[in-house]
Amino acid sequence: MNWKLIFALSLFGLGMGLATVFAVPSNVEPFFWLVIFVICAGLIARAGVPRPFLHGLLVSVVNSVWIIAAHELFFDRYLAGHPREASMPTGGIPQRAAMVLFGLVIGVVSGLVLGLFAWIASRVVKPAATAPP
Repeated sequence: MNWKLIFALSLFGLGMGLATVFAVPSNVEPFFWLVIFVICAGLIARAGVPRPFLHGLLVSVVNSVWIIAAHELFFDRYLAGHPREASMPTGGIPQRAAMVLFGLVIGVVSGLVLGLFAWIASRVVKPAATAPP
C-alpha cells in the first residue's frame, strides 16, 4: 500500500469538508466530487500501484474521516448552511453521532466508486516512468 499517496489524495477530503462548511452547498457538491474522483483515479493510475481499487477505497475512507472531523468541528455552522441535512431523520440517534455513522457509510460507498474509477483508470493510463536508482 502506498500510504503516502493515500494520505496525500485524502487531503481533497479535508478541503471539501471545510468547503462544504463555509462555501459549497449540497446541490453542487456532487460535481466537485466527480472532478476530485477523476483526478484521484488518474493519479492512482499514474502511480502504478499494484491494487488501484483498494487505494481508491482507502482514499475515500480517509476522506470521510477528514470530512466528518470538519463537520463535527463546525457542527452548528455546517447545519446552518445545510438545512436539508439538518432535518434528516436520525432514527433516535443523536444528530452528531448520526453524522459520524452516516459519514463513514458514505465514505465506504464512495470508496467503492473511487475504487472502480481507479481500477478503470489503471487499465487506461500508463504508470509514470520511474527514474533508475
